[in-house]
Amino acid sequence: MIKDIKNLVIARLKVIPDNLKLSIGGGEYSKDELIKHVEQGDEIGKKIIEIEMSYLRSLKEGVLYEK
Repeated sequence: MIKDIKNLVIARLKVIPDNLKLSIGGGEYSKDELIKHVEQGDEIGKKIIEIEMSYLRSLKEGVLYEK
């Protein structure tokens, strides 16, 4: 299950623009760096997974849509 979640997050990261940088935990990371952190499963990688899963749950629950 964890591997499936990692693969899902990595797939989502792969479609963001190459020139985009994200700030997480006081650092700025490129798309490739984010993917490496997720693959390694370090603290930054875990945070990225947590953020992505929270976003996907919100989408599923309709939190992000106007009613």
